[in-house]
Amino acid sequence: MTLTVGFIGLGTMGLPMARHIINRGFKLKLYARRAEVFEGKAKELIELGATPCRSLGEVATDVEILITNVTGTNDVESVLIGPEGAMHSASPGTLFIDHSTIDPARTMEIAQTLHGAGMDFVDAPVSGGVWASEEARLIVMQGGAPDSCKRANQVIDCYAKAITRVGDAGHGQIAKLSNQIAQTITIEGVAECLTFAKSLGADPRSVFEAIKDGMGGSQMMSLMAPKMIDEDFGAGIEARLHAKDVGIALETAEAQQLRLPCLEFVASQFRAIMGQGLGTQDSSILFDMLGRLRDR
Repeated sequence: MTLTVGFIGLGTMGLPMARHIINRGFKLKLYARRAEVFEGKAKELIELGATPCRSLGEVATDVEILITNVTGTNDVESVLIGPEGAMHSASPGTLFIDHSTIDPARTMEIAQTLHGAGMDFVDAPVSGGVWASEEARLIVMQGGAPDSCKRANQVIDCYAKAITRVGDAGHGQIAKLSNQIAQTITIEGVAECLTFAKSLGADPRSVFEAIKDGMGGSQMMSLMAPKMIDEDFGAGIEARLHAKDVGIALETAEAQQLRLPCLEFVASQFRAIMGQGLGTQDSSILFDMLGRLRDR
């Protein structure tokens, strides 16, 4: 029996994920807040057989699984459990999968609300970026009951390279924020090492070549260092998304009275990026921010 899947959130990550689902043979229903999306970038999905929906209620009706991949915590709450939310039209037993990166505590509250209505929930934030979404090689961190995660995987397998259940609902978000802490601090570290080399008169590109395969090297260094050296800050990973994630991580740490000094500095750098209207630039722009600090 072919599952019917609903999908909410057709951005740069969501669009290829939805394509992989329909290419695997699942029936697919789509919802986008802007109807013109179906005449533009999502038109190919309609041509492949996906059904466009005009409302959250429509996309949630007669589906076994409903996936969300939107921006922030408020967005997830609104589309799932808000007054116009999808849960009000979904059938008992519907499984909700959220791929967004949001607040862990509020994720747990969303799960409780849905469970109270007889529905299941799995938080499954992803890592890997747009290229991994296109290539079906996303890394997925899951929070939810074991049976719910197993059920979710029959769809997540369409676009994931690796799936790890971390724990109960909300624990996928904890893992993703842990990933973002390590990731953004690493980007800052790459920016600082190249700034150090350049300031002392060394060729940053030669320094990068010398260290990239050593103990200081990493996937993030290999991705970000060439962009920093070339001062090419065109978006691959938009700084605004990292700014959101490190903000959530910092707020969560502060709620636990946990001091994370490196995260605090990186968060201040991303706030400065946003304050200067540079949020759509790549996060490699942290390199440029260090130059601005030096020039003050």
